[in-house]
Amino acid sequence: MRDIGIIGVGEIGRAIVDGLCDGVEDPPRIHLSPRGARTAAELSERHEGVRVCAGNQEVVDSSEIVVIAVRRQDRHEALAGLKVDDGRIVVNVMAGVGNDDLRRTLATDAPLVRAIPLPAVRERRSVTVTYPSHPAVDSLFERLGGTLPVADEAAFDVFSALTGTLTTHYAYLATLTSWAAGHGIPPEAAETYVRGLFQGVGRSLGDGTRSLRRLAADHETPNGSNERIRTTWFDRANSEALTRALDALLADLA
Repeated sequence: MRDIGIIGVGEIGRAIVDGLCDGVEDPPRIHLSPRGARTAAELSERHEGVRVCAGNQEVVDSSEIVVIAVRRQDRHEALAGLKVDDGRIVVNVMAGVGNDDLRRTLATDAPLVRAIPLPAVRERRSVTVTYPSHPAVDSLFERLGGTLPVADEAAFDVFSALTGTLTTHYAYLATLTSWAAGHGIPPEAAETYVRGLFQGVGRSLGDGTRSLRRLAADHETPNGSNERIRTTWFDRANSEALTRALDALLADLA
């Protein structure tokens, strides 16, 4: 696909553009909506072949694949009156908005594909879940780190719920940093150490030969510090609380 449109240029839209264009010899032409004007203008200045359209209809008319990345609560306003002919392919990256809902909003018979691109597509290192599988859309996300097509929308919603844990991980790291600072460690030094500590975890995750439980066991000494924190803080009660929170989120997304 040579022409890709993005309606809603926020963090995910920016990441998709950067992933498709940074260091790429022959990037696609990308057409951005004026929604998120500052980000769209910045991307068009930085990347050749990226332009800001006058409106959302121009994005659709100029593109073979149209990525809709507006916030769930803004979709009716942003997509009102939009005409999408059957020859386009629409990629729906709005959390909690099913394809039946989007099809009613757009009143189109064009192929609709849900996707969960994460900010790491910027570095082309993130697997993107898609449903239903579509060769053009799967090919697009293969360029951004890989594609994981799923069998049905129920499975897609489970993966969508998992993404809701991302900022909790960052907040957990920030809490570790604050704890160290509270014990007299300069905040900058604490953050440098915590970042390095968990960047190492990220590298370990790249070892697909070991399960997550195996990785945990391999990093743990019996009766050691890691086992102590895992069994006293992340105990059964906390694990069950996390499960309940995910179940509630899944119910809202489905």
